[in-house]
Amino acid sequence: MTTPDESLYIGCKAHVDGIQTSYGYVPSKAAGIAFCMLFGLSMIAHIAQLCWKRTWVYSVFAIGCLVELIGWAGRTWSAECPYNSTAFLIQISTLIIAPTFFTAGIYVLLGRLIRLYGRECSILSPKLYLWIFCTCDVVSLVIQAAGGGMASSESNNKGDTAPGTNTMVAGIAFQLFSITAFVVCAIDVFRRVKRLGMLSMATKGPLRPLLAAMVLSVICIYIRSIYRTIELAQGWHGYLITHQSYFIGLDGVLMVIAVGVFNICHPRWLLPSEVDFTLPKHRPSESSQSETLNLNTMTGFKGYGNNK
Repeated sequence: MTTPDESLYIGCKAHVDGIQTSYGYVPSKAAGIAFCMLFGLSMIAHIAQLCWKRTWVYSVFAIGCLVELIGWAGRTWSAECPYNSTAFLIQISTLIIAPTFFTAGIYVLLGRLIRLYGRECSILSPKLYLWIFCTCDVVSLVIQAAGGGMASSESNNKGDTAPGTNTMVAGIAFQLFSITAFVVCAIDVFRRVKRLGMLSMATKGPLRPLLAAMVLSVICIYIRSIYRTIELAQGWHGYLITHQSYFIGLDGVLMVIAVGVFNICHPRWLLPSEVDFTLPKHRPSESSQSETLNLNTMTGFKGYGNNK
């Protein structure tokens, strides 16, 4: 293989046979444009939804879409300029960070559900979910950023990139651990709801598609985290990182689903207000359930206007 000249990584140079790119392949321009459009449309929809309903707390979904858009724009740039180091660094940094905003939105959602179900349904308070797990995500990103900086510096100086790569692996593995801990806590919430005999009531009406959207989004993010952990563990010349189809399917597609599902099942439309939705503090009898729960709220959208 031909030894590349350093000037090749500056400006825009066409692909040269025998000289490998930083990706191990030339990124697909069609895929780059497609994902830019998908994340762009989702971002616009989320902005419109949060402005319309004034639910600013869910702006994290729009921010995550913006970060994904920047990352895929970097890959589209790389399709034309496959050796450009700036384009490569843009996409690798943003596409690792973006899912953190999606998980933050899910943390907020679980906190809102706990407020509806009652504090006794969770081992942690709603605020603690956001603080603990968002802090874990930030720590993970700092570790990954430090590792990426180390690896990039060594790569530019033709040094050993292994320490930086291992640091990045530790960061994303920690993120995977924190997501796993969150899933365990979420399962515990519904276990407690079931133990109190309120599971069927707590998943009725519009809450059902919202819960399904949360589960789908978490599954997508979890699978993507496993993929990225294995990818980085294999190193910069590993099988996964040098085959584009895995990245498109296990990162791009999964992240479109993870955030796009909340355009369809937006929390502001499906979450009832705490005034309209109050679960009983004891196990209700079948005959008294309709008296305890406001069925108008649980079977339709009437009365949701007060949920901020």
